[in-house]
Amino acid sequence: MQVENSKLKIQNVPTPFVLMTLLCLFLLPNIGFSQTEPKISTEVDTLSIKIGEQIHYKITVETDSTNVVHFPEGQSFSPLETVEAIIGDTIKNKNRVTLQRIYALTQFDSGAYTVPPQIVTVNEKQFFTDSFRIKVADVAVDTTKQKMYDIKPLIQVERSRAKLLKIVLWVLLGLIIVGGLVYWFFLRKKPLTEEEKVALLPPYDRALLELKNLENSKYLIQDQYKEYYSELTDIVRSYLEDEVHVTAMESTTGQLIAKLELLKDAGELKLDDDTIKQFQQILETADLVKFAKSKPATSVAEQDRKLVEHIVVKTHEAIPEPTEEELLRNEEYLDELAKKKQRKRIYWAAAIFIGILFLGGVFSVVYFGFKQVKDTVFGYPTKELLENEWVSSSYGFPPIELETPDVLVRQEVELPKETQELIKELQAFSYGSYVGIFSVSASSVTYKEQSDPDFETAVGSVLTGFEQLGLKNIITKQEEFTTTSGVKGIKTYGTGTFENPTTGDSKRAKYNILSFGGKGFMQQVIITWEEGDEYAEQIVDRILNSLDVKTQA
Repeated sequence: MQVENSKLKIQNVPTPFVLMTLLCLFLLPNIGFSQTEPKISTEVDTLSIKIGEQIHYKITVETDSTNVVHFPEGQSFSPLETVEAIIGDTIKNKNRVTLQRIYALTQFDSGAYTVPPQIVTVNEKQFFTDSFRIKVADVAVDTTKQKMYDIKPLIQVERSRAKLLKIVLWVLLGLIIVGGLVYWFFLRKKPLTEEEKVALLPPYDRALLELKNLENSKYLIQDQYKEYYSELTDIVRSYLEDEVHVTAMESTTGQLIAKLELLKDAGELKLDDDTIKQFQQILETADLVKFAKSKPATSVAEQDRKLVEHIVVKTHEAIPEPTEEELLRNEEYLDELAKKKQRKRIYWAAAIFIGILFLGGVFSVVYFGFKQVKDTVFGYPTKELLENEWVSSSYGFPPIELETPDVLVRQEVELPKETQELIKELQAFSYGSYVGIFSVSASSVTYKEQSDPDFETAVGSVLTGFEQLGLKNIITKQEEFTTTSGVKGIKTYGTGTFENPTTGDSKRAKYNILSFGGKGFMQQVIITWEEGDEYAEQIVDRILNSLDVKTQA
């Protein structure tokens, strides 16, 4: 009976309640997985390296795909230096994701170093990785097999002339183009047109050719008698001016006939009276046609042309042969005429060249500004520095990485005895001088004791040096400065007035003193330039944007 009652109790359990219970049991595992904590693991490929070799340190994070993960950034692996951070694989599996970040680390000094735990942030919650210890060994050098050599001295390297050569090539190209245009349009001998070829003929041949062309014209067919007689008389008048040397073009008919008769009477023109009379009749007919609108018969017009041709021939035969002296004078005249034409072409070419230069200068001034054009043409020290081939290099130890217009030269610095007791090593490099138009210097100091650097004293020493060089009314400001890799330092900057003791001139100067350091070392970069020099301002901005320092001595 008891068994049967038990069965009855099970059978009486409500079905919906059983289904709800089973559903909750199925959902519990899923709810538990969705709330699991992120899994963070680290891996190092080696725990022992030689100086300068790299360690690959991998951090793996497994978490929900909706979580936000932040890996360590910057030089957080000190005393090891971060060479680069590599984003590894990203693996997705349903609503889970696995992220990897690989760091290449190195060290340039032998010893045993402990890399501190790194912070990984997941949804603003911090997780710490394990620390690990790395051994850095010296590179063994067998001096019995490898010869030792002295350090090579500094050598002067020739400045690259690539930019200067490029400018010269552009200038030459421009001159070649301008010269080619001037030659093509002004200096070269152009092919002569038909009119120019006719104009170069001797007066007699030119007159006969023009009369032949008049014969083949359509003036008479189109009843253009005025044009016909105007051209006919112009041909003969032009011939008389060139061949007989009388002013025929501007003379009236009577004046021209009188001049011919005078030449005939003087024996300079052997024309008979009939020829002069025929010429007078043709001129009078032409005057009637041109001014009285007379219209002779076509046959008369054609006959007049033939008579003019006959007069030209007779006149040519009547002119005495020129003497040797006249021929020489004529040759000299032609030479002088050719020289005048050549000079005229040269003047035109020079005028066009100067005009192009002037217009180019005006356009450049309007587009670029007067100062930019003036400094480009006549040169300006800081502009040349800015447009120079810049140099990227590391200076000193701990190293200071800079990009500068020129290489910083190592300086030999003599330290007082009391300072030598504190400083283990000082390395200084500079370009220019503090009292010049532009200067930049970098220095790295390592101390004998592992103490924090005194930035205030170091900056004060630099400002005292400025005052000793003649900088007065110094204004000083200070702010935090962060390098490209995230290293923080102190930036001391301001202005002052520099007075030249020789000339008495004064100018405003600006300066930047950037100080970095840590236990047992300090690094400084000092830049000075003239206030208002826009090229120097651009140089300073570029240097500061390239500045980076190593924070471990």
